[in-house]
Amino acid sequence: MKWKSLPVHFNKGCPSNSRPFFASVRFSSSSCTLKIIEEHPIVGKASEDMAVPGILMPIFPSSSLLQVARNPQRRGRALVDSSRRNLSVSGALGIVETELVREARSPKKEVVVSDCEQILRRYSGLLQICSSEGSLIDGMAIHGHVIKNGVDPDSHLWNCLVNMYAKCGSPQNARQILEEMPERDVVSWTAMIAGYVAHGDGSEGMGLFSEMRREGIRPNAFAFATGLKACSMCFALDFGMQLHGEVIKVGIFSDIFVGSALVDLYAKCGEMELARKVFLSMPEWNSVSWNALLSGYARIGEGEEGLKLFQQMLESEPRLSNFTLSTVLKICATSENARKGKAIHSLAIKIGSDNDGFLNSSLVDMYSKCGLAEDAYKVFLRIKDPDVVAWSSMISCFNHEGFYYEAAELFGDMARSDVRPNQFTLASLISIATDLGDLQYGKSIHACIWKFGYELDNSVCNALVTMYMRNGSVEDGYQVFEAMTNWDLVSWNALLSGFHDGNACCQGPTIFKQMFMEGFKPNMYTYISILRSCTSLSNGGFGQQVHSHIIKNNLSGDDFVGRAIVDMYAKCGCLENAQLAFKRMKQRDLFTWTVIITACAQTDQGEKAIKFFRQMQREGVFPNEFTLASCLRGCSSIAVLENGRQLHSQIIKAGHSDDMFVLSALVDMYGKCGCIEDAEALFSGSASRDTVSWNTIICSYAQYGHGWKALKAFQSMVNEGIRPDEVTFLGILSACSHGGLIEEGQRYFYSLKNVYGITPTVDHYACMVDILGRAGKLYEVERFIEKMNLTTSALIWQTVLGACKMHGNVELGEKAAKKLFEIEPKTDSSYILLSNIYASKRRWDDVAMVRTLMSSQGVKKEPGCSWVEVDGQVHVFLSKDASHPKIKDIYIKLEELHLKLISAGYIPNTENVLHDVDEREQKECLLYHSERLAFAFSLLNMKPGRPIRIFKNLRICGDCHDVFKLISNITNAAIVIRDVSRFHYFRSGSCSCRDYW
Repeated sequence: MKWKSLPVHFNKGCPSNSRPFFASVRFSSSSCTLKIIEEHPIVGKASEDMAVPGILMPIFPSSSLLQVARNPQRRGRALVDSSRRNLSVSGALGIVETELVREARSPKKEVVVSDCEQILRRYSGLLQICSSEGSLIDGMAIHGHVIKNGVDPDSHLWNCLVNMYAKCGSPQNARQILEEMPERDVVSWTAMIAGYVAHGDGSEGMGLFSEMRREGIRPNAFAFATGLKACSMCFALDFGMQLHGEVIKVGIFSDIFVGSALVDLYAKCGEMELARKVFLSMPEWNSVSWNALLSGYARIGEGEEGLKLFQQMLESEPRLSNFTLSTVLKICATSENARKGKAIHSLAIKIGSDNDGFLNSSLVDMYSKCGLAEDAYKVFLRIKDPDVVAWSSMISCFNHEGFYYEAAELFGDMARSDVRPNQFTLASLISIATDLGDLQYGKSIHACIWKFGYELDNSVCNALVTMYMRNGSVEDGYQVFEAMTNWDLVSWNALLSGFHDGNACCQGPTIFKQMFMEGFKPNMYTYISILRSCTSLSNGGFGQQVHSHIIKNNLSGDDFVGRAIVDMYAKCGCLENAQLAFKRMKQRDLFTWTVIITACAQTDQGEKAIKFFRQMQREGVFPNEFTLASCLRGCSSIAVLENGRQLHSQIIKAGHSDDMFVLSALVDMYGKCGCIEDAEALFSGSASRDTVSWNTIICSYAQYGHGWKALKAFQSMVNEGIRPDEVTFLGILSACSHGGLIEEGQRYFYSLKNVYGITPTVDHYACMVDILGRAGKLYEVERFIEKMNLTTSALIWQTVLGACKMHGNVELGEKAAKKLFEIEPKTDSSYILLSNIYASKRRWDDVAMVRTLMSSQGVKKEPGCSWVEVDGQVHVFLSKDASHPKIKDIYIKLEELHLKLISAGYIPNTENVLHDVDEREQKECLLYHSERLAFAFSLLNMKPGRPIRIFKNLRICGDCHDVFKLISNITNAAIVIRDVSRFHYFRSGSCSCRDYW
């Protein structure tokens, strides 16, 4: 249609008090206002049709509509009536135009100013109807009609146009109208600001308020209230406080709407003290101000204050809205106050609001947050037609309470009810798939997400990434992450959660660095994730850098972060750092205590493990089965039997004796403390046994040299259907080695891969070398090493060197030592073994050469020591020790024993003296070996008849082995000595090793 040819009937009869309508553009097609209409051809057509009387005929008698158009006072009532009778604005507009045209063309009547005013009022009234109904199409039709008929609007009609576009969700068009207005007043600006606020654009609303003030327009109360609403939407506290100051300055602080808006602003910004002060300063309160303050307390989780405020509200506001009750229920939900929540439920029933769907959804949410899934479901069933919020709340409730299958079934009911899920529903379902570990169900929900168009929603995508990562589908999780258009910190944390362990953990540090480069600041969850990656990688260096970042960001005081730091250092072998981090923690929970105790036990610091355990008990933290098992491992490492027995008593008292993890630790403790009978009894009496339990008893038999018992246990394990693993075969091969079972050892070694499909490790190969080496088959050892390509393994050559020392093979010993000096030049045992081989052949020059080489490499020999536990206290002895308080008595006792030994036919074996000294000194060296000092002390301080258990950090020498066989016969004592490789049980003149060690 051609706008230039439009008739201008009303300009002829209506005097103009202002410039012509849109005079600045003279109806040109480039006009911004005409552009608004031209962008909607349907509207243009409707306006054109309405120009011809009779085309749009009224559906109802015209008299009532004309009365509305002529009488502005009845406009509000007419709006209600029209909505009830389904009157169309377009129909009303047709009627109005018919009458207006008839009046304008009547020869008997002149159109006067009052008629023009009535015309303007009628158009304004129709625009207000469109605004209240949100009918943009009808509003634009009226706008087009106004332009077509050349009506010269007054300020009220201008404002109605701005208001209509703003309220109908077209703030850009409202802005164009505002810019065309000849004069803009506070009403125009406020309508414009309110439009943007209604559209959710608070920042633009604030900008318009500032622009209005720059034009010198003085805001009224409604303008201030609208501007404050824009501030609260953007959490713009500073700008809102400036408005607050201006409100006080112009003296409209007493206005109830302004006061309520201020309360809402401060409450939403978390400034509850200011919100409360404003509230108390208001001359009167309404439900809006009460609800604003209540919502603020609900938002920050101050349940007690919120409930106190509600009690005051009950005293002054007898009528409560459903919104108020819902807000209070939210307070009860966040504070998990089920008792108060039930009271609000009772109040809702009392005032007859219990059938309201919105309120019932809040009740479902309250009961679910308080962990009362059954009550929540009862309320849910009462909702006649649950909306998506109610369904989502109920599904989320079942999810949080662990009713995963019920939640999934409820989603099926929701789908059958034709209720479309939203992003919160789908995020809850993804969380269910995550908790269930059901990847297939997660993928089916992923398909639903695509179906309903939420594949770009951040909360849904973040839940998807987490689900895939935790279910081990790292590649799928990464693809979802890559497809996201708007990453946030939660997205990065979800991605990092997939790189805690497994083969993918090496990517954790890379992703952490990339997140930094993208400009994201890590939070506590980020740091916990990357620390777990460092733990899996045993990368203490990178973990230390992360720790520095944590300190810099003031997060080191967080208990969860502190726990992850301790765990990282402990698992990376940095025990000193772990202890420092542990001591700096303010709150130490059971997990943290268990971590530090386990770390000490695994690094052979049993004393510290026991010390931490006792400190934990003093602080009132009760151990669980994992703590107890870890502490038992600590007792095993230092062989403190009394502490182990005390722990056993605690385990029985706490009811953990049936736990397989604890049982294995107990069997291991008794076995390593020299009580193989107790270990056997515990194992035999256990109701159920797993692979770890069987491995423990098999390895215990191996250490005691009970080779056939170990093989029998292995057969029983297989018969029970327990599949052996790598550790099982280490125990079996070790048992064959200590028991001299060469053929059996070879058979089990080759069955490792051929029968059980287990790839041998270097430890298995070393056991096989030890089996052959102990038997003196050194030529076969060399062939085995070459065949299996084991020439680069330090453990293999260390085993070979030990066999050469046992059999005095200098040539192969030198070859093995040379290899070890190349691979591990700092290991002291390599130098000591080679030196001992030379010493046994009395090649003292070569001994001196090795010791010089050792010194040049900065390697120091570990001193030999033995220890024994008497009355719960451990006593440690070195060779020729003179530091013990009872050393004189010990030496006297040793001399007594020596005389008895001589009488029994003992002749010192000076070949075991590895120093170039005279014969007298050689015999004296043997007499005061550390294990003999420990034995003499035990005889002096232990009750007769009790087994004597001695522990040594090095291999027992041949002379001491002979001596203890004789002593066990002379003293009639049971003597158990655990050296670096095995147990020796001396009784009645013989040893359990049968001299094969």
